[in-house]
Amino acid sequence: MTPNSPVPALAPQSTYSDFFQGVGLLGRAFGLIFRTPKLFLLSALCALVTLVALVGLVLLLWNYTPELINAIVARPDTWYGKALWQLVLVLTFVVLLVIGATTVPPLLLAPLQDPLSEATEELCGGFQAPPFTLPAFFRGVVTGVLHTLTRLFFLVLGLVVLLPLHLIPGVGSVLWTVLVSLWTMLWMAGEHLAGPMTRHLYPFSEVRRMLRERRALCLGFGAGVYLLLWVPVLNTFFLPVAIIAGTLLYRGLRATGQLPPPPSATPGARA
Repeated sequence: MTPNSPVPALAPQSTYSDFFQGVGLLGRAFGLIFRTPKLFLLSALCALVTLVALVGLVLLLWNYTPELINAIVARPDTWYGKALWQLVLVLTFVVLLVIGATTVPPLLLAPLQDPLSEATEELCGGFQAPPFTLPAFFRGVVTGVLHTLTRLFFLVLGLVVLLPLHLIPGVGSVLWTVLVSLWTMLWMAGEHLAGPMTRHLYPFSEVRRMLRERRALCLGFGAGVYLLLWVPVLNTFFLPVAIIAGTLLYRGLRATGQLPPPPSATPGARA
């Protein structure tokens, strides 16, 4: 680790401050973006695509969420029934927007995720990105999309498992929203920690182990990304910030020794 390295100094074992350190990774990521021209240009491009995607999602959900809720539960005639129906509508809109925001932009921006992560890791020291070649670029795009789709499957699987909570009268939808939000936060942490670990050929079992052993740290990171989605203007940067912060988290875990050296023997795996 170089003297000016942005790698976070994490405790070798889980501590009470882990959650706040996880949230703080986003501040580190923002600092790197505005101090590094290459990261700024890549992040600005990501932000532009994300902005278009988020505006499209809001318009789509604004028009069709009421129809979706009405198809599941017809709008009641009583005033309290209408109030509860509206609450379910708002909660469903919020959850679907978060799900859409965490799935659509990553798929659109798959070609930029590895370059952004590699540029971040170069700033951390002890790493040199492999030279650009067209075949490697297309392999990276295909691999990135396939891995993102695989991780999205687990996100949707969790949502489906929790779906029967809607059948509980009154509190079911509220409980579903809370649990789905927590699941999404943890999934976000796994999604963006898995990015650099996948580049270095770690098996996904190692990602799961980090999520389990450093649960508070990862949940804080995921919660920070989740909350960032609701901050106007800044939310367009949520994906590049999450990618950079996830890379910093990976290097921080490497520095503690809790995560073993990467199994990859390629030049791009030196860290």
